[in-house]
Amino acid sequence: MILVPYDATEPKTRLAPVLGPGERGAFAAAMLRDVLTAVDNADHSHEISVLATEPIDSALAGVDVDLTVDVDDRPLTPAVNAVLADFDEPVAVLTADLPLITPATVVRLLGAGGADDVVLAAGRGGGTNAFVARHGAFRVDYHGVSYRDHQEGAQAVGAGVVELDTRRLATDIDEPADLVEILVHGDQTRAGRWLADAGVALEITDGRATVVRDE
Repeated sequence: MILVPYDATEPKTRLAPVLGPGERGAFAAAMLRDVLTAVDNADHSHEISVLATEPIDSALAGVDVDLTVDVDDRPLTPAVNAVLADFDEPVAVLTADLPLITPATVVRLLGAGGADDVVLAAGRGGGTNAFVARHGAFRVDYHGVSYRDHQEGAQAVGAGVVELDTRRLATDIDEPADLVEILVHGDQTRAGRWLADAGVALEITDGRATVVRDE
């Protein structure tokens, strides 16, 4: 199973300096569609499920992917752990804000590690952007420096830990500065096109790239 958790209630609040509330929802939906398309194009043998905080019919408009949507308005940690507890087979979890991932990235994630391993892909700042749990006792804790906590949690239940280092999985979008990565590397993604249509563009100041918004 491949699970994509998605906050449909208050998505991407830290992008408020650049995007308004409705825009943040539309942009988050564009990133979700990018992730689901990459997952679907990588592997048709796994069930794909979106774990959303509320119904997301509009967010999935234009996505030709065979998937299910489960609604759970609890915080991320208990919601994901409930899924892990219900499954007796490997579960891959990817966050919905990874617009640079490609089918090849997903194939690499799914192919890493062995039968009882937990595969972890870190985000910048110590978060966990993706993992594959092949040990039935593994559970998540997304608070704080979750990547370190997940390493320790996997070891505590006797699972091997495989660290997957890839820029495409490490690039999640939370802050306005993160948008630079999409504008540089992902301009042909749905998220990149959405930003361009919204007037969000690169600006080079003192040799460094930042984002500006055309009014």
